[in-house]
Amino acid sequence: MEPDLFTAAAEDRQEKDPAGSPLAVRMRPRTLDEVVGQQHLLKPGSPLRRLVGEGGSGPAGPSSVFLWGPPGIGKTTLAHVVSQATNKRFVELSAITAGVKEVRAVIDGARRASGGYGKETVLFLDEIHRFSKAQQDSLLPAVENRWVTLIAATTENPYFSVISPLLSRSLLLTLEPLTDDDLRGLLRRALTDARGLAGAVTLPEDTEGHLLRIAGGDARRALTALEAGAGSALAKGEKEITLQTLEESVDRAAVKYDRDGDQHYDVASALIKSIRGSDVDAALHYLARMIEAGEDPRFIARRLMISASEDIGLADPTALQTAVAAAQAVAMIGFPEARITLSQATIALALAPKSNAAYTAIDAALADVRAGRAGAVPLHLRDGHYKGAQKLGHAQGYRYPHDLPGGIAAQQYAPDEVHGTRYYEPTRHGAEARYADVVERVRVRLRTDSGESTEG
Repeated sequence: MEPDLFTAAAEDRQEKDPAGSPLAVRMRPRTLDEVVGQQHLLKPGSPLRRLVGEGGSGPAGPSSVFLWGPPGIGKTTLAHVVSQATNKRFVELSAITAGVKEVRAVIDGARRASGGYGKETVLFLDEIHRFSKAQQDSLLPAVENRWVTLIAATTENPYFSVISPLLSRSLLLTLEPLTDDDLRGLLRRALTDARGLAGAVTLPEDTEGHLLRIAGGDARRALTALEAGAGSALAKGEKEITLQTLEESVDRAAVKYDRDGDQHYDVASALIKSIRGSDVDAALHYLARMIEAGEDPRFIARRLMISASEDIGLADPTALQTAVAAAQAVAMIGFPEARITLSQATIALALAPKSNAAYTAIDAALADVRAGRAGAVPLHLRDGHYKGAQKLGHAQGYRYPHDLPGGIAAQQYAPDEVHGTRYYEPTRHGAEARYADVVERVRVRLRTDSGESTEG
């Protein structure tokens, strides 16, 4: 799948007239040293540096890699840097448009290039999570035998979206969200760089702050908004992108966060605390401020999911279902419609009964584990399904709860070190009152039937 004549012609025009390309394309890094953020992946000897020929050859050649992270943080950019910096044959496919036929064509071409010219092939496969299991299977021989070095990009968790054999033969590199400082440096470079706006306009501090909020950690979105603002300013004969001009060009009013970005966290914190305090109107106010400030709707949805478990828990077991459904809907529909879904979830969580018992329970259990109170699993609970387990006493004496009245088998479940420790202390708020009654009856039954004292 080498570039066709039309692609080559388009790239040639782009090279001759770079001003005709979007700003985000013109500012694409040419070397790894120009990449914004992801410094944890760019250290000397890292897989990406080895891919571009910095100390990676022979029996310890570079491995195939998976680049995992949200949109706009540099996955495709890193692949293009590799394509420009390496002397290897570089082929790009998208899982949206390619299939097994195209993959096999690339692999056949890679084997010919290797056998005939000694030329290695790097295959960049974007959106690999869109490939079916069979399509991913077609990559296995090429990756395993290093007929190609695969760079696969995905926005989905590869442990769920990529087959295990392919993932085990590659390195998983997790890209971190770009910080405001990362984006600020990129914007300022784009303002002055000859490939960018070449000093045609300036960007005041308040406009820059709003631009960063609009970007939401997405470099492509930041540059697109900058280009729109610059175009509007120049069309009006202005040398400065004012806040009003940027608002007009991106159709979004600025909500005044302070310049250090503290209110980004303050407003998010106020939203969650208003939900925790059951003030639905205050919660909706802060939600509206976050929406108008250009917050990523997925960030808001994630905060709501955390709140559903941390502050509501089993007092309303449907709260987490509501928050998860909202997050899925937001990811599918985006703004402006996502505002309605986020409103629905916020109202439901604010008006739900509250309990932090699940939160405190797991933290108490983790504290014991981290303090070394783990202990051996009791013998009767250990796996007894393999040869030799019986000789070791595994699973001997285990009582099967389903064979007993009430489905409760009184026997020791926890290790000796924490036997009898109570982590879950339910409230009697909302639906958790039922859980409180159940857990107390079960605890009494476990102690009574096993001969332990019920006192204390």
